[in-house]
Amino acid sequence: MDIESLKKEILGFKVSSQEQLEEFRMKFISRKSVIGELFGKMKEVSNEERKAFGQKINELKDLAQDKFQELIRELENSSSSSSTSHKDLTLPSGFAPLGSSHPITAVRNEIIDIFSKIGFNVSSGPEIEDDWHNFTALNFPPNHPAREMQDTFFIEKDPDIALRTHTSSVQIRVMENEKPPIRTLSPGRVFRNEAISARAHCIFHQVEGLYVDKNVSFVDLKQTLYFFAKEMFGEKTKIRFRPSYFPFTEPSAEIDISCNICGGDGCNICKYTGWVEIAGSGMVDPNVLANCNIDPEEYTGFAFGMGIERIAMLKWQINDLRLFTENDIRFLEQFKSL
Repeated sequence: MDIESLKKEILGFKVSSQEQLEEFRMKFISRKSVIGELFGKMKEVSNEERKAFGQKINELKDLAQDKFQELIRELENSSSSSSTSHKDLTLPSGFAPLGSSHPITAVRNEIIDIFSKIGFNVSSGPEIEDDWHNFTALNFPPNHPAREMQDTFFIEKDPDIALRTHTSSVQIRVMENEKPPIRTLSPGRVFRNEAISARAHCIFHQVEGLYVDKNVSFVDLKQTLYFFAKEMFGEKTKIRFRPSYFPFTEPSAEIDISCNICGGDGCNICKYTGWVEIAGSGMVDPNVLANCNIDPEEYTGFAFGMGIERIAMLKWQINDLRLFTENDIRFLEQFKSL
């Protein structure tokens, strides 16, 4: 068996199918190949010639293995170009499915649009806040329960740094850096250490509004919120104000609307009362104005805050707040038209 003849045959071997590639493997690579037979003849060669003969066989073996890898690549490239050549480039391309706004984003934008009609602009601030902007400047006393660990997520156990519990902190920053008149809306994500249920979550979204100017009264607050409720939920929506307490407003009130999920008959969302709280509100406490270097003798103001999830639940009659954060595609696909 001539080694030089085998070299020429290996170098000149061509393949156009998997069958021919397998034929090459069996003839030159496998244990029963012609190269394997040459190794078996080593014992027939004299001791003087055995070393040189073995080197030639090993070179032939390496050549066959390199050629085999080359043939594999050639066959793969040939298959790839063949499949490409059969593609009809005149056919229209496929279209990726379009996404849509998340219901929380859609409601947030709608709230902003409603208040922008009456002169409110949008302001934003950090989600990690210091004690001054999140509590002290808002007239929270040192022993207020909201400062305790059960309500607030503190950063690395530092009592002065926490995840903001409301976007009222943004209002403080606005009043510190702007002069009245101020009419601003502060949407954003907030955090509270609460048990997750159909009506509550530890992460949710708020929109808070602030209006500071000369001669601002509670009547202005009521008319602003009446306007919002009618625009958001329709003219037939009933509204009521209930006296309440917040450290940063005085007097304060909760705003309820008639529950449009149960029609006032009672459900788990309205706690079977027929009414759903949508916002807290009140006149800005003079201490808050003074903390921001605004003269409470010259200026007054009102503030309000509402949960975006609560508004969305009422708007689309959703009875479980957790659906907004579970990212269930079956739920989200219902809002493609937004």
